Amino acid sequence: MQLSSKISQAKAKLLVEYPYFGTLASKLELVQNDDIEAFVSTGVKLEYNSDYLETLEVNELEFIFANGAMHASLAHEKRRSKRSGWLWQMATDMAINDMLVTNGLTLPDRAQYRKRFTGMYAEEIYAELKADILRDDEDLEYEADSADDVEPNEDEKKEPNNDKQKVEEQTAEELQEEILQEQLLAEEAIALLVGEQKQGEAPLSIERFFTLEHSAKIDWREELKSAIDRYFRDDYTLLPPSKKLLYSGIYLPSSLSTTFRLVIVVDSSGSVDEELLSEFLSEINFLMSLVQTYQIELLVSDDKVHSHRTFYSGEALEVELKGNGGTDFRPAFSFVEENFDDVKLLLYFTDLEGRFPLNPPSYEVKWISSKEEEVPFGSVILL
Repeated sequence: MQLSSKISQAKAKLLVEYPYFGTLASKLELVQNDDIEAFVSTGVKLEYNSDYLETLEVNELEFIFANGAMHASLAHEKRRSKRSGWLWQMATDMAINDMLVTNGLTLPDRAQYRKRFTGMYAEEIYAELKADILRDDEDLEYEADSADDVEPNEDEKKEPNNDKQKVEEQTAEELQEEILQEQLLAEEAIALLVGEQKQGEAPLSIERFFTLEHSAKIDWREELKSAIDRYFRDDYTLLPPSKKLLYSGIYLPSSLSTTFRLVIVVDSSGSVDEELLSEFLSEINFLMSLVQTYQIELLVSDDKVHSHRTFYSGEALEVELKGNGGTDFRPAFSFVEENFDDVKLLLYFTDLEGRFPLNPPSYEVKWISSKEEEVPFGSVILL
C-alpha cells in the first residue's frame, strides 16, 4: 500500500474509532521531513520521516496522528518556557502517549513511553527526566539538535548571546496565522471535549489535560445547532441511496433537502450588545455552511421594522443597525406573517425587554439573549 493511501486510511479509521482524536487530527498539517528519525509535532504541523512511516501498520499511524493532534491542541510549544527543547518534547510525548495507551491505541516503535510516568503531568515528567540525567541512570533516546536546544545555566541567563537570539525568519503574517490556527485548534479541542463529556464518551484520562467548569448551562452553540438541525433535512429517499456506506454494500436512505428558509430578527433598540451580535451572526454563518441550500430573511427592528434583506447560500450575513427606539416585538412578527410563507424557525436576537404578541405564531421561535427572562412563547437561548 502506498504511504498516502495508508495515511488516508489511518485518518479515516481514527475518526471512526476515536472521534475526538480523529476530528482534531484532521486539522493537522502533515509535513515530510526525512532529516528526522521518526516524527515530531510542532504546533499545528506534524513532521514525519517517510521511511519510518512506511514501516508502520495503519493502527500505529493512528497513534501518531492522535499524538500530533494532542500536542497541537495542548499548546505544548508555548508551555515550554525556558526548558530544554528536546527534553520537554520527550516529557510531553510521554504524558500524551500514556493517555493514548490508556485509551487502547497501539504504541508504535520509537514512540516515547514509560510506565513509571502513568498519570503524571508533562511538567512532572520533565522534572523526573532531568533528575535522571543528573543521576545518569536512564537511557534517554534523544539528543539536543543544536546548541540552542538546551536549558540555559545561570551565567547564560545573565549574559545576552546574540547568536542565540537568531531565529528562523518568519513574516508577521505567517506568525499571526500560526497563532490563530493554534488558538482555533485549542478552542475546538475544548468544545469537542464538552460535547463528548455530555454524551459520556470522553477519552479516558483526558481530564488530566483539560480543566473544564461543570455547570448546568447548555452550550448556546449546541442548542442553536440543534434548533436548525431539526428543520434543514426535510425528507429521506432510497432512490438514490446514501453513498456514505454504499462501498461496503450497506444501503441507507439519502436525505432530500429543499431550500431551508430561516428568519432572523435583530433588535436595534439600542440595548443590544454588538459584540454578542457579531458572535451570534458568525455562528449562524458557520452553521449555514453545513446546509446545502438556504435562504435567510434578516430583519432589523425596534418598535418598527427598519430593514429587510435576503441572503442566499454562500453569502455572509451583514447587519446595519437602525433605530435605537423602544422595543416592540409585534411589528416583526406581523411582517413575517404578511411576507413569508412556510416559515419553520425564527431566531430573535434581543435583550427581551419589549412588548410581545398576544398569540404565538405557528412556527418555532428561539429568543437569542444575553440574559434569562420569562417569555410567553418559544424558548430562550442564553449566550
